[in-house]
Amino acid sequence: MAMERRWLEKLEAVERRYEELTALLADPVVAADAGRLRAIAQEREALEPVVEAFRRYRHVLREQEEARALLEAAKDPEWAALAREELERLAEEERRLEQDLLRRLLPRDPNDEKNVIVEIRAGAGGEEAALFAADLYRMYTRYAERKGWSVELLSANETGLGGFKEVIFLIRGRGAYSRLKYESGVHRVQRVPITEASGRIHTSTATVAVLPEMDEVEVQIDPKDLLIETFRAGTAGGQHMQKNETAVRITHLPTGIVVSCQDERSQFQNKQRALAILRARLYERERRRREEAVSQARRRQVGTAERAEKIRTYNFPQNRVTDHRINMTLYRLPEILDGDLDELIEALILEDQARRLAELEVTG
Repeated sequence: MAMERRWLEKLEAVERRYEELTALLADPVVAADAGRLRAIAQEREALEPVVEAFRRYRHVLREQEEARALLEAAKDPEWAALAREELERLAEEERRLEQDLLRRLLPRDPNDEKNVIVEIRAGAGGEEAALFAADLYRMYTRYAERKGWSVELLSANETGLGGFKEVIFLIRGRGAYSRLKYESGVHRVQRVPITEASGRIHTSTATVAVLPEMDEVEVQIDPKDLLIETFRAGTAGGQHMQKNETAVRITHLPTGIVVSCQDERSQFQNKQRALAILRARLYERERRRREEAVSQARRRQVGTAERAEKIRTYNFPQNRVTDHRINMTLYRLPEILDGDLDELIEALILEDQARRLAELEVTG
């Protein structure tokens, strides 16, 4: 067999677990517990493609043995040629299945199926950066619509021309984090701003942070660590649009993280939104701390919005979008800004899988 024994053992363990889950689904005790039944069904569904590919891989190996036996026994040159042709076809399928199975053995990100909280902030470029932040917000909103996901605006700090100094929103949808997590980083735009009379091309940036939504069980916050303040919606400390203090600002004292929400009509709703954002930021802070302890070379999720830290450039004069992490350029900027992101995201996923597969083969 071409595949190493250690990988086969892992695949056999996956198959055993799949069979255990299949048996559990038929258990009346499990069927009576809706929550457990759903969890088991979801785990089985996730393992099914791996098991199907593994079973096909073993079938191909058996077919190879049969073809080799036919080739050895063949007296007729035509039969021998057919057997060799079949062996070549099976060898190619074996290589394809082996690579597919190895990719499927990569450790899954436990957050991949979660909803995401996306934070976009204007960086270098003043008002033009704020307008670009609004473009990115629309791009991700349109992408969510294409995927059948829902979008909920959590917080927004708008500018006079329709841009955003900061916008935070929740995207609900299965697998949202698995695809959008690659969008984290500094995005750069090159275009003639609507505020520029001379027609010169400007370069501006915005930062994007994609955080998995965390519930209260996954990230527990001690109420004693929170400073909760209320103010009238409008601007914090500025002109107030409401007489009641519905806006909420929460400061997490141990870390100094501050979250403000004022877009909902009730203080309770704004507080719940702020706590959701805080949980996501605390989780991300801890995740980054652990990663940096393992490798200082790991890229941080959000940079300082300096132009040199860009992960992607949107160039309007040339109608192009370039992702600098994978050196990929597409000449269809309007479609991408309208949410047609799958080609970029799929390429990023494949690159990530290839990198992790190389690491797995070295350390495995």
